Amino acid sequence: MSGRHRRLLLLTLPFLLLLHTKLVDSHYFPSTPSAAQLSEWKHAHATYYATADPQDTVGGACGYGDLDKNGYGKATAALSSVLFGKGQICGACFELRCMEDLRWCIPGTSIIVTATNFCAPNYGFDADGGGKCNPPNAHFVLPIEAFEKIAIWKASNMPVQYRRIRCRKEGGMRFTIDGAGIFLSVLITNVAGGGDVAAVKIKGSRTGWLPMGRNWGQNWHINADLKKQPLSFEITSGDGTTITSYTVAPSNWEFGQSFEGKQFD
Repeated sequence: MSGRHRRLLLLTLPFLLLLHTKLVDSHYFPSTPSAAQLSEWKHAHATYYATADPQDTVGGACGYGDLDKNGYGKATAALSSVLFGKGQICGACFELRCMEDLRWCIPGTSIIVTATNFCAPNYGFDADGGGKCNPPNAHFVLPIEAFEKIAIWKASNMPVQYRRIRCRKEGGMRFTIDGAGIFLSVLITNVAGGGDVAAVKIKGSRTGWLPMGRNWGQNWHINADLKKQPLSFEITSGDGTTITSYTVAPSNWEFGQSFEGKQFD
């Protein structure tokens, strides 16, 4: 090999190594999933929004309310309809990484976000035009604080790869009780493992296990007089795992209160 060729190889090798580095070195979330927890990478696109006002972090189609107060912060995403699944996906965790565009991608980075909102389709535009969240597009809308962890903001509609991962949460699942009279609504947050909730049962001290219906997002409801009874919950995740928490709320619970139960591993 000539001296000129050796010099070219030495200049090119660092760039090649950078391109082949596994893109999980930096996470925008206090979690590092193991390989056993990951599904296969799939293709999607991601855009961002700027939170100009603190109220922008409140609300959403999953019903989590104040995302900062409930522990989700800016590591969140709104999902297009093909991913959202009419709300069952709420609470699921995804890892995203930028791809294909060396001008805008930040090499060696990925982010982990929780599904907290729905990106509604806009049928006034084509799916390959302004209707970014139209079927059949897999699309994520991120807070700009999360987007800028993997790409330069000028990238706009960025090709990404994503994969579903298991959620890691601190503390137990949280149950916020609301309603009036015999109408009982329970918002379930901070769910580890699969992150989503597929079925819920509730039990008072004077009842058997009663199935709850999904009201919207991760708000579950039932018509039953459970006042002055300690409340227990049976939660089934989308992966079929079930966990039972007994006496989550004491007999003197009141509407508007939150309680903590067991957590998925």
